[in-house]
Amino acid sequence: MANYFDLTGKTAIIIGGAGGLGQLVAKAFAEAGAKVAIASRTEEKLKAACEQLAAETGKEFKYYVCDATKEADVEACAAAFVKDFGKVDILVNSQGINKKHPVTEFPVEEFEQTMTANVTSIMLTCKHFGKYMMENKYGKIVNVTSVRGKIATKGPGNVAYCASKGALDMLTKQLASEFGPYGITVNGFGPNIMKTPMMNKIFEMRANEAGVTVEKYLEMQAANLPLRRMSDPEDCVGTALFLAAPASDFLTGNILYPDGGLTAIG
Repeated sequence: MANYFDLTGKTAIIIGGAGGLGQLVAKAFAEAGAKVAIASRTEEKLKAACEQLAAETGKEFKYYVCDATKEADVEACAAAFVKDFGKVDILVNSQGINKKHPVTEFPVEEFEQTMTANVTSIMLTCKHFGKYMMENKYGKIVNVTSVRGKIATKGPGNVAYCASKGALDMLTKQLASEFGPYGITVNGFGPNIMKTPMMNKIFEMRANEAGVTVEKYLEMQAANLPLRRMSDPEDCVGTALFLAAPASDFLTGNILYPDGGLTAIG
């Protein structure tokens, strides 16, 4: 029987792969047989991530310093990856930022930064890596979006983040339409709020606003979910692997939600 989750012989690059969810996805892809590279803006973090990944898997990982909001960086990264690996089969976009202010106080420059980091950068990576996929008539593009591309939050602060993820969801669908004739699938997955280093400050802020400890705040959030627990990055790795593997070869233009049931009730 075929192994629908085997990535042997495939090459993959994870943008935003120097920590958190991106690093976990890189590990899973390597363990499934792919040759994997990671990319982000900070070389120090990339080196540390590659060393940790190599120690955990016994496999070799390559990295590229790339600011995905800058087209010249992305174009150079794509060319370097194909030169080093011969082809690009899988692209994961795990980059992004989350700026929070009430809409009446939201600095325009921070709104624009969020849209650039969460939408434009992904258009750029798909543009330049996608060219090589088109030449090979094969590719898997996986975009990390959010439940906030589908449902808004009750409280203020997320006007930029929700708008950017909604835009990313539609970008994913349009890319699926354009790339489909070339054998390239484009899908996304939308996690719920996750316990990641990027979210720690936000958890602290929300807990202070509610007058409770961070632990109590997380318990309160979990109580609202059908599965009654908060999400860890590990909860999304299987979904990422599915979307990069042969198991999803006839799936494109879709957003999956490893969200503990939030979008079922939200």
